[in-house]
Amino acid sequence: MRLTAITNAQVFDGEKSVGVQTVLIEGGRIARVGGDVPSDSEVVDGAGGTLLPGLIDAHVHSAPGSLALALRFGVTTELEMQGMNTRENRGHITDDDTRADMRSSGFAITPPGGHPSELMPEGFRPKWDLPPVMPLMPFSTTPEEAAAFVPQLLARGSDYIKFMIDDGSVEGHPGLPSLDQATVNAGVAEAKKHGALTVAHALTAEATRMAAEAGVDGLTHVFVDQPHTAEIISVIKDAGMFVIPCICLNASLMGHTASELADDPRVAARLDEKWDRTLRSSYNRYPQGKLDDVYDTVRALDAAGVDVLAGTDVSMAETFFGGLAHGASLHHELRHLVAAGLTPARALRAATATTARRFRLGDRGRIAEGLRADLLLVDGDPLVDIDATLDTRAVWRRGTRLAA
Repeated sequence: MRLTAITNAQVFDGEKSVGVQTVLIEGGRIARVGGDVPSDSEVVDGAGGTLLPGLIDAHVHSAPGSLALALRFGVTTELEMQGMNTRENRGHITDDDTRADMRSSGFAITPPGGHPSELMPEGFRPKWDLPPVMPLMPFSTTPEEAAAFVPQLLARGSDYIKFMIDDGSVEGHPGLPSLDQATVNAGVAEAKKHGALTVAHALTAEATRMAAEAGVDGLTHVFVDQPHTAEIISVIKDAGMFVIPCICLNASLMGHTASELADDPRVAARLDEKWDRTLRSSYNRYPQGKLDDVYDTVRALDAAGVDVLAGTDVSMAETFFGGLAHGASLHHELRHLVAAGLTPARALRAATATTARRFRLGDRGRIAEGLRADLLLVDGDPLVDIDATLDTRAVWRRGTRLAA
């Protein structure tokens, strides 16, 4: 097998900086960290740069071309939180090193007419090819229905089970049908019987408490309807939940666009006109929200030792899903996490090792012998300036370098 040696770069292994090390790639795996350079290696000089594990976006919804776009930004894995890329439908993705890899919940457990139905404009139909096997639509209004759907979702290839706990109040649709406590409890209990990971969409403090009571493993959002209190932080911590704040999504909900990100030439060069237009738009469904409250909540979660994961909730290139673009927005999220008070190292962990650990992805998220050679080489030092993550020099997926 061909050997590739990445030399002279500072290595952030997913947890910490381990200094300047040679990282040897053999096939699709990391063969060694440290040591001499074999004479028959292809050498990539990383001088002046930092080598990171490939980034993981812990909250996405895929769209045509989105996995290729993500990979161009060094995002080597995306975790789909509602979509069609379950195991039965993603064989073409697994072995395609020109696109990011993916895991998926399939479709989330939600009542008929519940979230996310309110997000689609009337008459809108997404334009994409249908998968070989149409995913299960687990619409549930009773504990019995939710519990019955869980083993079916797992059998159909869902990697984790998602619950929508949303009454529409944050999206401008108060009174939306929503799962009740008993239904969430029953679904989560059934998932635990099968050893399955569970996540919950919860944008309010009350929905967060419901998820905690049910024993959900992680939250795919942080609540935005009120400032945090010591009590709600304790509820999350004591439940052992991780949190994917999706701060860039929260900003968009509050009417903030990502025009400044779109203006960055490092981003603009990788986006087409439709994604550029999407970044310059916003959801603007919760203008009364306060981004500083979200920052304060994330800071308190991190200080309490809650695992914070980096995710974006990026979806399609449509202005009503504005302020977000695959790949680019994960770098934006890293900036938001640092603005909220995380150190750059903790923010980088949130997009690598911490997400891999919490989602049971034991083969990635770190630079260590035997793991997938999913790697991102950037100029500069993002441990000092998180903005450097956008200074892409090279990307590898399973040891295959992405063509420039």
